[in-house]
Amino acid sequence: MYMSGKKFEYAYWLTVVALLAITLASAWVNLNSTNRSTPLYSYEVVREYPHDPSAFTQGLVFVDGFIYEGTGLNGRSSLRRVDLTSGEVVQMYNLSSEYFGEGITVYGDRIYQLTWQSNVGFVYDKGSFELLETFEVAIEGWGLTHDGSTLILSDGTSTLRFLDPETYEEVRAVNVHDNSIPVLNINELEYVKGEIWANIWLTDQIARVDSESGAVLGWLDLSGLEDRLEQNSTYDVLNGIAYDSEGDRLFVTGKLWRKLFEIEIKIVK
Repeated sequence: MYMSGKKFEYAYWLTVVALLAITLASAWVNLNSTNRSTPLYSYEVVREYPHDPSAFTQGLVFVDGFIYEGTGLNGRSSLRRVDLTSGEVVQMYNLSSEYFGEGITVYGDRIYQLTWQSNVGFVYDKGSFELLETFEVAIEGWGLTHDGSTLILSDGTSTLRFLDPETYEEVRAVNVHDNSIPVLNINELEYVKGEIWANIWLTDQIARVDSESGAVLGWLDLSGLEDRLEQNSTYDVLNGIAYDSEGDRLFVTGKLWRKLFEIEIKIVK
């Protein structure tokens, strides 16, 4: 049943509170278990870029010199092409207010975008942002990326699903785990050098996941990044990973953040 924007946002934050304890417990186990053998990584900020503080970032991609971004919340969901240096939105498609936009990916000359609980995805022409078609999604839509042959979806659980980009049929699925412990609340995704990188909702952690087995290969801890945002600014959790494959650059941001960061990864242990 359709709810007004305020009611929907209220329900959204109730979900946040309900899952917070589970999420933090899972993250604590994954990062602090004495049996953890996966590497831990830190970061160094290379450069800061402006980012629209009203953008509730759900998906982030870097292609052909531009940032492509999907935003969420009912009545505020959109697909955007953004100038990296200035942060200016140079092209935008607004979703109908009934849809809560989620993850996006650019595959060839098409852009795919998920919605949260509407069980529908959208396909756009990359150049014009013309809506080409819709497709059914049987699960909740959270994060989205691709590996060059299949779309990869997250739904907030520990499962990643691989779909045929033409038929949208599920090809396979993997369960993400660290030392046999399921990794919950997998959110925004990015495919980086054969690995799936995943924001873990409500944490400052990114999991580096083996795309074949689902095993966590390492954890990237981005704690403290939000401290670089201006005091008294309104911002939400870390969410958004974009990889520049040609320049070997990594970009991250968060929901309602006023900055996008280019970072370099450093191993801790």
